[in-house]
Amino acid sequence: MKVPAFILKRLYIKGSLRNTPEGCEFKLKNTLGSGYAIGLLPVTVDETLIAQDHAFYTVDGKRVMFTAVTKESPATLAMNREATITLHGHTLQPGPHKVSMGFKVTGLGDLTFDLLDNLTEG
Repeated sequence: MKVPAFILKRLYIKGSLRNTPEGCEFKLKNTLGSGYAIGLLPVTVDETLIAQDHAFYTVDGKRVMFTAVTKESPATLAMNREATITLHGHTLQPGPHKVSMGFKVTGLGDLTFDLLDNLTEG
């Protein structure tokens, strides 16, 4: 059973895409149900692939590189919790941007979604 991309898009917090001193970031909030991923798929921004060792997620102050997520060390996001996705070394120009990402989930395979958002200033 696959989870449709339009449902996965509900994870994204609209308006959270912004530049930081490190690069850029956006936020996800789990309103779908508790779960875990045994892998995080590469992020693309405007069709540019972000290196896995430059992508991090942060939950409850704990920052984890995408490459550290494995079956033995899954990424978890409890219900109604937020995660910040940081793309180190990748800054964006003002305007709309297309971001694609996904997760490897046991029993469901690769779940991917795209989102379109404008860069938030400040």
